[in-house]
Amino acid sequence: MILIVDSGSTKSDWIAVDRKGNKMLEKMRTKGLNPEIISDKKIKKIIKGHEDLKANRKIVSHIFFYGAGCGTEKPQNIVKGVLQEVFVNAEVHVHEDTMAAVFSTINTQTEAAVVCILGTGSNCSYYDGKVLHQTVNSLGYIIMDDASGNYFGRQLIRDYYFNNMPENIRVAFESKYNMDTDYIKYNLYKKPNPNAYLAHFAEFMFLNKDSEYCVELIKKGIRLFVETMIFQYAEELKTVPVHFAGSIAYFAKEEIIQVAEEMGFKVGNFERRPIEGLVDFHVKNLK
Repeated sequence: MILIVDSGSTKSDWIAVDRKGNKMLEKMRTKGLNPEIISDKKIKKIIKGHEDLKANRKIVSHIFFYGAGCGTEKPQNIVKGVLQEVFVNAEVHVHEDTMAAVFSTINTQTEAAVVCILGTGSNCSYYDGKVLHQTVNSLGYIIMDDASGNYFGRQLIRDYYFNNMPENIRVAFESKYNMDTDYIKYNLYKKPNPNAYLAHFAEFMFLNKDSEYCVELIKKGIRLFVETMIFQYAEELKTVPVHFAGSIAYFAKEEIIQVAEEMGFKVGNFERRPIEGLVDFHVKNLK
């Protein structure tokens, strides 16, 4: 059994296939396994808490794990260690989540492209057809993550508290979410995964895109992401497209295309959930 995992900060999708790519179990989902946010003990507990994963852990031969927070060697080793401890007979490979976005969006395995992730967090890299190049190392949701779910959640909360929302949007926002000050502070500063808490507000923008306020908020975030991240690869953008993966990118596709025309770069493919494309990639390349 081969396990392929696409893990964000909020949730992780798991697919179990055989060497021919036939699914052996129904697609599984656990909480996000970002080692920058939760401990190795918590990661292990989440995995063992899923009955199918626990029941089949000894027959797994290979694991290909793509995860948020796995951009450097230390967090990669944390995740690898946990997976090896749980799946005792498996050969384990851990990669940053950007590689999942690369393999699920490029048209051929050697296509060069700038590849972006816009989900709970955000990231951007250049893939030259063989090697992934990252100009900016992510410092996480407090410092970076422009145009991500947690970025937009933060902006919505700020606009609500600073009275910068149109009145009709403000009324709709407070009717959908608990905007009590103490409740918000508790979720931000006491409970785990504050980035995921912030990100859950982002849905509001996409449910209210008939509002100019929401459309402009989306475009503002995308422009910021383009300026800070995509334009790190200004030279490459002259010849390669920009692909996008993640739920925020998927639902903001129209605004991304508009900003791309405005700011002068070529948009390529959009993939909401990269994991399906990863199955084909790994079955073809499994030794």
